[in-house]
Amino acid sequence: MTSKLEERVIEEYFRPGVLGIIINPFYIARKGLITNIKELGREISGRTLDVGCGTKPYKNYFNTTEYIGLEIETTPHKKAHADVFYEGGKFPFNDKEFDSVVTNQVFEHVFNPDDFMKEINRVLKPAGKLLMTVPFVWDEHEQPYDFARYSSFGIKSILESHGFEILLSRKSVPDIKVIFQLLNGYIYKKTVHSKILRQIATILIMFPLNVLALVLSKILPSNEDLYLDNIILARKTNNV
Repeated sequence: MTSKLEERVIEEYFRPGVLGIIINPFYIARKGLITNIKELGREISGRTLDVGCGTKPYKNYFNTTEYIGLEIETTPHKKAHADVFYEGGKFPFNDKEFDSVVTNQVFEHVFNPDDFMKEINRVLKPAGKLLMTVPFVWDEHEQPYDFARYSSFGIKSILESHGFEILLSRKSVPDIKVIFQLLNGYIYKKTVHSKILRQIATILIMFPLNVLALVLSKILPSNEDLYLDNIILARKTNNV
């Protein structure tokens, strides 16, 4: 069973608060994601499919009547809370079965993006909504299943070519904080290998860097050309 301490750590990892600044080396990235998902999640309603759901960390931010998590059978997420597993091709659902689809930090792991988008379109009802988050600046992760990075123009083109209208497009962390997040990620992944030393380094090194990043972001100008993640809210426009 998961202890209360472990539950709190998981909470601060995906939905960081003040404590997350201290203990989460990916605080900047996760804070940017959760801020946008909380705001745009209000648009996700009805019967909803979460493609690549993992542990369903954002489930409570959507206005759903039914929430179904889908994961690939070979997922590296050992604690995935999926309701349905599949082999990675056709989604195991009927046409026009869902009012909404969400997929967070998944699209970069899809080797056949055209097939993936066709499946999302197929299972969505007419005018159904899609909430998608996709990295733009990030290191390779979950190797060897990391295949692409997408600019805001690239993801817009892909969605429009597969029957979607972009309702809202945001860039998460478009300021100096992106540099500090990459630095923290480097320190966490490449310089400290002991779990205990990693925790110490997080508090002694990465926590001050998080604070410095927050301060500098209030002083220095933003930069819409350099950011961590794309957050897209789209609507299905065809009847396929």
